[in-house]
Amino acid sequence: MGSHSVENQSIAALNKGSTLALYALTVGAFAIGMTEFVIMGLLPEVAADLQVSIPAAGLLITGYALGVALGAPFITMATHKMQRKTLLLLLMAIFIAGNALAALAPDYTVLMVARIVAALTHGSFFGVGSVVAADLVPKEKRAGAIAIMFTGLTLANILGVPIGTFLGQAYGWRSTFWAITAIGFVALLGVILLVPKVKAAQSSLKQELGVLRRPTVHVALLMTVFGFGGVFTAFTYITPILVDITGFSPGSVSYILVLFGLGITIGNIYGGKLADRKLLPSLMGILVLLAAVLTLFGLTDHHKILTLITLFILGIASFGSVPGLQLHMLNTAKEAPTLASTLNIAAFNLGNALGAYLGGVVIDMQLGGGLRAVPYTAALVTVVGILFTLWGIRQHKDASKVIS
Repeated sequence: MGSHSVENQSIAALNKGSTLALYALTVGAFAIGMTEFVIMGLLPEVAADLQVSIPAAGLLITGYALGVALGAPFITMATHKMQRKTLLLLLMAIFIAGNALAALAPDYTVLMVARIVAALTHGSFFGVGSVVAADLVPKEKRAGAIAIMFTGLTLANILGVPIGTFLGQAYGWRSTFWAITAIGFVALLGVILLVPKVKAAQSSLKQELGVLRRPTVHVALLMTVFGFGGVFTAFTYITPILVDITGFSPGSVSYILVLFGLGITIGNIYGGKLADRKLLPSLMGILVLLAAVLTLFGLTDHHKILTLITLFILGIASFGSVPGLQLHMLNTAKEAPTLASTLNIAAFNLGNALGAYLGGVVIDMQLGGGLRAVPYTAALVTVVGILFTLWGIRQHKDASKVIS
């Protein structure tokens, strides 16, 4: 009886420690998510202070996205044999330096460099963090652990971006980057104190790169690019849709996006729970729901109440797919978890960029009514992701037959 009591206490302590470690990763994810998105609300202030045009200031978003997509795999390969906790600390230190440099930037060029420096840590932090989070819990709870870490990203949209935008508008845009730097320090301390040492990758870099030649990995990446790409096809242009089509005032948009943010938080959590139960079937169901809701958005976006309801459900469907897509990549490339996971984060960002581009093309060329056609375009992008998911399910079944 006594031994069982000691064992139960040990398990409880392990669970508590794992939870605190996951929360430390969540704070890091919050800081990084805030850095990525808050600049959208500060473009006028940045442009005026640094004496550049709004489109030029907008390139700070593009530069960040490219820094994530291109830098992530190279950072991961360069740090391949580094112990994972040490790597997380290094990434957070670089992130802090990048945001401090942004706060001090004397001109546009230095600010762009600072944004790219911060972006270099994004993909690797989420990639390595996903692996660490999955290793902290039993196998049947891996997607849920990843979802907890990604909750930081969703909270960055709900709380971080509005608060950061308010700070920047009230006290100057530099104050926002100082605030992010401070949050980065909190995350750094959390990793130091709470995240246990996790062994480095056991395979050689050549072996990891070899895994990435597999067709199953290629399909998994395409599932992420297109499955999530539909979200940003619509979300990038959500403000003009809400103002020009639905008829909301510009000042009410930030409050509406909080509703959307609540939806993505719920979707992220329950998407992780569903993925832990039935990974590929639940992922397929969520993507089908996402495509359906995006199509519905094209029909309801002229009615205020229906738009609010649709956006809330869209938020749930949008991030409901994230834990499943990330866990599927980890399962597909088990021998190269860090590199594959990081590349999948780059795939999310590539999907964001592709979606924003396609939505812009539809608007500029007035295809199908321009802005009114954006939700339908987003749904089509998601349908492509569904087709790749069907392909991935087929590959999984074929692999199972070979093993059996």
